[in-house]
Amino acid sequence: MDKREFLKKGAILFISASGVVRHLERSTTASASTTSASTTQKPAVPGYDPASHYYGMGIDVDRCIGCGRCVEACTVENDVPREPSYARTWVERYVIKNDKSVVVDRIETGEGGERKFKEVVDEADILRTFFIPKLCNHCANPPCVQVCPVGATFSTEDGAVIVDEERCIGCRYCIQACPYGARFLNPRTKTADKCTFCYHRVVKGMQPACVEVCPTQARIFGDLRSKASRLVRFQRVNKIHVLKPHLNTEPKVYYADLDGEVR
Repeated sequence: MDKREFLKKGAILFISASGVVRHLERSTTASASTTSASTTQKPAVPGYDPASHYYGMGIDVDRCIGCGRCVEACTVENDVPREPSYARTWVERYVIKNDKSVVVDRIETGEGGERKFKEVVDEADILRTFFIPKLCNHCANPPCVQVCPVGATFSTEDGAVIVDEERCIGCRYCIQACPYGARFLNPRTKTADKCTFCYHRVVKGMQPACVEVCPTQARIFGDLRSKASRLVRFQRVNKIHVLKPHLNTEPKVYYADLDGEVR
């Protein structure tokens, strides 16, 4: 190869490399810009100001009867696939046996509304039993947001953690990062899915579907910035716990008198 040919090929490589760098810079800038926009975006609801609210949910464990109405309401409201492995919210039954062993079973509801348990426990062996509703904890420090490579998962100004379906690439990073098992890959959209606090209802002044149908008022949804909120009062009059506090995710789903066996 003579000198002229060498310089020619070198120039081509340099131009190609420069193009790649510029492309990456543009992609990074666009991604950062979109992520920033997603984080601060406001819902198209006249008169609603996200900065004036900060939402959370309370769970009164003693009131939950495990009826599963919350799960059904969520499924209908948010068009959640009905296969057992997909749910935005679910209810677990905890059985403490006489020998102190613990059986945890996720309630499944049959077509006729009857409850199904995978494990049958003899009543004579039961010391106590209770139900624990679970859902996305809408953490103030959410690991799912931190790992999303395209900014599809973001926190809203009023405290909800949302997935932008149009940006999500279905990489499953957020699903793996969630320590509460609250996310799944929607088989229809091929994107991450989870509880949104029924954000489309909340911004219109409505309650989440699961809260609205609960017959015992075991779920309490409210604005943490409002002293008149039922949720604020719920926190004030009860001993409050959150799931996996050692992870410092700062969950905004609060449980009253949570049993130490719950994990």
